[in-house]
Amino acid sequence: MPLTALEIYQRLLTAYGPPRWWSEDPYTVLFQAVLVQNTAWNNVEKTTAAIGSRMTPSYISLISLEKLEDMIRPCGFFKAKARTIKALTAWFEERKETIRTMSTEAIRKELMDIKGIGEESADVILVYAFHRSSFIIDAYTRRFLSRLGLDFRSDDERKAFFRSTLRENAEIDGFFHWLMLDHGKMRCRKTPECQDCPFSDECNYTKIR
Repeated sequence: MPLTALEIYQRLLTAYGPPRWWSEDPYTVLFQAVLVQNTAWNNVEKTTAAIGSRMTPSYISLISLEKLEDMIRPCGFFKAKARTIKALTAWFEERKETIRTMSTEAIRKELMDIKGIGEESADVILVYAFHRSSFIIDAYTRRFLSRLGLDFRSDDERKAFFRSTLRENAEIDGFFHWLMLDHGKMRCRKTPECQDCPFSDECNYTKIR
């Protein structure tokens, strides 16, 4: 029988240990969730380290779009990302005092109304910035499930699979996503590193080698 979502989570925890949390600062999560689109995480870390203490809603709101573009240029697609960050910052400044009273669905809808915020970025922000349960599906997760022979037709079906044995909980959602990132970077790459993989007994890629 295929592994359940809970069994997958338990194997990831055993293999990689307790995962980190994105950031305890909500605005850092918002900012980095845009920067990380279509770029490597190390570019995001270098860029935000260079920005340092200036990475605040008040500072980003005041500077020009051109200045922000220069600051985030190493992460690529800097013009589009700067516009998204500006819009997201304005939304955050408007909503930060009342967001705790909003439903998760309402927050997600408003986030996705911002140009440049798709489903994955919205779910990342919900989980890591606002501690709302919203399972994050990314390219690593799709590839991983496919290699296990779990070929779903949509991300909604993938989310339903995870929810079938994992309860709705923001901490679990966040930890699972980070563990999947670790697994995707270390082992389940486009060309995978199968040695010592915790899923080698279930993986179709391993079976056909």
